This record gives sequence, structure tokens and C-alpha cells, in this order.
Amino acid sequence: MTNSISLQGGFDSPLSAAITERDRNTMQMVRDAIKAKQVMLAYQPIVQTLRPDRPAFYEGLLRVLDKNGRVIPAREFIEISETSETGRELDCLAIEAGLQTLFEQPDMRLSINMSARSIGYPRWKETLMNGLAKDETIAERLILEITESSAMIMPDTVSFFMTELQAKGISFALDDFGAGYTAFRYFKDFYFDMVKIDGAFIRDIANTPDNQVLTQALISIARHFDMYTVAEFVETKEDADYLSSIGVDCLQGHYFGAATIDPLWKHHSAHKIAS
Repeated sequence: MTNSISLQGGFDSPLSAAITERDRNTMQMVRDAIKAKQVMLAYQPIVQTLRPDRPAFYEGLLRVLDKNGRVIPAREFIEISETSETGRELDCLAIEAGLQTLFEQPDMRLSINMSARSIGYPRWKETLMNGLAKDETIAERLILEITESSAMIMPDTVSFFMTELQAKGISFALDDFGAGYTAFRYFKDFYFDMVKIDGAFIRDIANTPDNQVLTQALISIARHFDMYTVAEFVETKEDADYLSSIGVDCLQGHYFGAATIDPLWKHHSAHKIAS
């Protein structure tokens, strides 16, 4: 008698095959976009709690476009690309676009995301150095964001890399702080300039006592290590007010502005050229 449980219910199931095919198609679209340089940055403001009326700096978020000019949602490819050559190429395009923006906007500070896996990627480092050479003030206006998950893959490499670039004036942010990846035995060896508290703790924090306790603990750790704190995904006035009251240094989220590919300074630059 044959076993009634078929192997077809596993990886060979129609659903699994459909998901695999969709992922393959998405990655091909991403590779095509990279080849055509169909990418751009969207800019989201980050404000100081003491000066919420104007951005302290911006985060540049890479947007990848399909052949029709529509944004391919990052969630559909970011995890798959992280461990591949595609991920390294995306990091190169992000840093290249960010450095060009800093060159064109001499009063701006900008954070750009990168994976720790790109540290040893020669083209990424070459792109960075070429951009820094354009203007001696760019390094001190650049913030590199590394997620907890990728930093913990190679803590020694990340620590050495940060020390090398901090000597040039570049700042570092630990992204998704508190998401559960940090091994605190390594944390004391990192010298991040700031931590970005994961949005899972921030959403509706004004009404969630558990998140209040956890966020205050994360702030306490950051203060002990002299790290600036940024709360991500701040969506309401109540959450912003609460975070200000417990001493978060900076706030980021839709309450202060969504990420946009059409920031105000582009219009100001166009106006200057016209006049």
C-alpha cells in the first residue's frame, strides 16, 4: 500500500511553484532595471524632537522601476537579493545616487542603506571613494545605515570597516535596532553613531505599555554607549509626543513626511536655474 501523503504537497506543490516563478520573474525585472539604471532615491525626512519643524537629515531609499516606470515593491525582492550579486549592485547604485545628491545639495545630510555583505565588494568601495573625492564635506554629511541582521553576520568585519570610515568623517546608524538580531556581547564592540529603533516598537507606542517599556530600555542602552536615537515609523501626533517625552533624539515616519522621489529642493534648484 502506498503512503497517502504525497511529496507533491511540499516544494513541488502548485502554490510553491507559482511563488518560485513569481520570485524568478521579479528578480529578472530587478536585474533588467539595474542594467538600465532604472533606479532612483526616494527621500524621507528625519526631524529632531527639539526642532520638529525642519529636517535634521534625510534617508535616501532606493526605488527600483520596472520597464513601465512603476516601482517594484522592495519587499518582493530585498530578501532574495540580499545574499546575491544583485544585492551588491543595488547597494552600489544607492551609494552612487546618494553621493551625487550630497554633491548637489551642499547643506544636506543624508543616510543611505547598505548591507554588511557589500563591505568587501570592490565596486562599492570604489564608488564611495570616487564620490567622497568630489567634495571634502561629503563624508561628514553621509550616514551609512546597516541593519542589525547583516551587521551580526560579520561583526568583526563591520567593526573594522566602521572605524576606517569614521576616521574620514562618515557616520554609521544601526538600522532595525531591537528587531531581535543583536547579540549584546558584540554590541559593546560596535561604535555606531546612532541607532534606529525598529518600527515594531514604535507604532501606537502611546497606547502600548509593553512597547513603552521595551523602547525605554533600548534608549537606555543607546545612551550608555553614547549613541543618538531615531524612532522609525512615527505615524501619529500622540506617538510623536510620547517619544519626545521619553527623550528620543529624532523621529521619522509619515507623521513628518512620506518618502518622495520629488523633494522640495528639486523645485528650488529648478527655480534658481530658471531665474
